[in-house]
Amino acid sequence: MTGPVDVDVLATVVGHASLVPDHPAVRDGDRQLSYGELVDEAGRLAGGLDALGVRPGDRVAILLPNSVDFVVTALASLWVGALFVPLAVTDPEARVDAIVADCSPVVVVTGHGHGSGSGHGSGQIPRGTPVRREFADILGSSPATPPTHGNPDRPAYAIYTSGTTGTPKGVVIGNAAFLAAVRTTAEVLGLDRNTRTLCVSPFHFDGSFATLFPTLAVGGTVVIRPRESLLFPRTFFRAVQTEGITYTGFSPSYLKLLLTSPQMTGLQGGTLDIIALGGEAASLADIRAVWSAAPQVRVFNRYGPTETTIAVTHIELTEELVADGTVPLGHPHPGVTFHLVDDGGQTVDDPDQPGELYIGGVQLMTGYWGAPELTRGAMRTDVVPGAVVYRTGDVVYRNARGHYVYVERADRVIKRSGVRISLVEVADAVRRLPEVTDAACVVFDDGGAVGIAAFVVADHPIIPLQLRRGASQHLPDSMLPDRIEWVPNLPLTASGKLDERGLLRDAGLRPPGAESAPVTASRSA
Repeated sequence: MTGPVDVDVLATVVGHASLVPDHPAVRDGDRQLSYGELVDEAGRLAGGLDALGVRPGDRVAILLPNSVDFVVTALASLWVGALFVPLAVTDPEARVDAIVADCSPVVVVTGHGHGSGSGHGSGQIPRGTPVRREFADILGSSPATPPTHGNPDRPAYAIYTSGTTGTPKGVVIGNAAFLAAVRTTAEVLGLDRNTRTLCVSPFHFDGSFATLFPTLAVGGTVVIRPRESLLFPRTFFRAVQTEGITYTGFSPSYLKLLLTSPQMTGLQGGTLDIIALGGEAASLADIRAVWSAAPQVRVFNRYGPTETTIAVTHIELTEELVADGTVPLGHPHPGVTFHLVDDGGQTVDDPDQPGELYIGGVQLMTGYWGAPELTRGAMRTDVVPGAVVYRTGDVVYRNARGHYVYVERADRVIKRSGVRISLVEVADAVRRLPEVTDAACVVFDDGGAVGIAAFVVADHPIIPLQLRRGASQHLPDSMLPDRIEWVPNLPLTASGKLDERGLLRDAGLRPPGAESAPVTASRSA
């Protein structure tokens, strides 16, 4: 990367503003900012945040959709040394209120018509509730303030994810981890000033940061389209063609959506050079479908829990690398360490031996906001001598090439009547049936026992008994699904992952441990 010494992500953007101030930085459907304009606007918004009392270490919540305004607000928060906390504009009010109450931001930055002073919903506003201000009002309130740089230990942002606690938990990422992830992503993908990136994932989901910030860090151009419009493949393909997009990234589930469109072949010979997949296990068949439709497109697989900052592996896939039928995750980023642990708590060193993955190194989170006990449970010091490592819950192995390969979630392996069952294996067996185009398996509460529900996509409604008989050709009776449901498609969450809770809810089923509580909301990433 060019520019001054990179002390944080903000410094890389400021550096490009001094070198190429007129180069386009970010655009959405309403406006475009050059690097000079982006830094000027971020500085003026930072001045407004400072006038509102935002100080280093404070939180700035961002209740904005994917937009230029979001990018400016994130940079302005870094400018004054605050953590930016993305909120989903599509989330229920109760969830937004819970996150705001948990992280106690000084200000919640909103869009036009939503800056009512304080609070998220209507009614009586509790005393001490963080103030709400519209982006435009903050921008015009004060002159720019000098940027705060040079503290790698200061937190940069907090991403709230759902977890086993049943309430959102704030993953706090420091400046050093943020910069390391952004810098390595840009280097591995070969991004530069000529890169034109289409952002697909919602900005409250840290997977989006793998497209947004590495592009800005190298002086490239970020193109933003409304998330809702990108759920229509034609909007995606139109944006790629009209904007000259060279790089984009999203979940494998979103790729499945794109592959349903005949416009996929329109990418052949076009400007698109890189698709980076992440957030879920990638389908080899779908990757090969991309190569068939547009041979010039390079497909990268990336992996990384939110707690380890955006992504900790990237690998360019080739036919040679996937010849054995698996899609590798690659090697960990520089400064990141992988450790595999078996069921007995022993470190796994042999190739092809699976183990639960623990991650250490420079990209580890600072911790969970306001939850020291939860942090201690996740950031382990009793696994690798002298090191702090994060327990991912993912089962992987290292192949003969030295690449790590994802197997399944540790919690995707269940036991019934003493039999170990992989939900991934069950879904693969169902998916192999000729009348099935796609399938997913989800556990549910079956009268106090653990049941397996198979949700099947087919061209026409299926007969469960026939599918069960077909699956029995590949699976023992103990692994067969208890319920088989036909669905027209596999729905996605706002972050582009499979909406397991939504599937259960629509089928009238409940997740394990929820005998008396109906499913009322889908899972968020």
